[in-house]
Amino acid sequence: MLTASESIKISKLLSLVLRHKPQAIGITLDENGWTDVQTLLTRLAANGHQLTPDQLYDLVDTNPKKRFALTDDRTRIRANQGHSVEIDLGYRQSTPPEWLFHGTATRFIDSIMDQGLKKMGRHHVHLSDNEATARQVGSRHGKPVVLVVQAEAMARAGFVFFQSENGVWLTNHIPAAYLSSNGNFQAG
Repeated sequence: MLTASESIKISKLLSLVLRHKPQAIGITLDENGWTDVQTLLTRLAANGHQLTPDQLYDLVDTNPKKRFALTDDRTRIRANQGHSVEIDLGYRQSTPPEWLFHGTATRFIDSIMDQGLKKMGRHHVHLSDNEATARQVGSRHGKPVVLVVQAEAMARAGFVFFQSENGVWLTNHIPAAYLSSNGNFQAG
């Protein structure tokens, strides 16, 4: 069993190598983002991070944000979303609820309300189905603000949404007209 601080440290490292820089420890991801668990553990150890298979499984199973997934036979692992490397996670299009939420920092509001939400270096814009999660995400970037997204209206207008295995909603771009930080939406 890992301590809380060890778990956080390893989770951050796994996020880095399974989402952005697999080459940092010498692993490769297949076209769907999967890598072999034993290879991952071997490369982690070679880079000074000893982890047993059971510790890895426990980290994946108990991660509150469900950032990682294992195959049913537990021989392969991947991050559920947030990649900056080119992969196909095989998401299926989903119909979103009426409202979704995005947490950000107040310093980004002017730009977002002018240009909309962009995916930046990721594959998608990430959204939550609840304000509390969005606020928590926003607090990682500074003073948080929660943006309300008219997701159902976007879907009716032809925008495509996906939902990852851990419940995060994903789309390519959210125009400013579908966003509000105060309950008032721009005229579309």
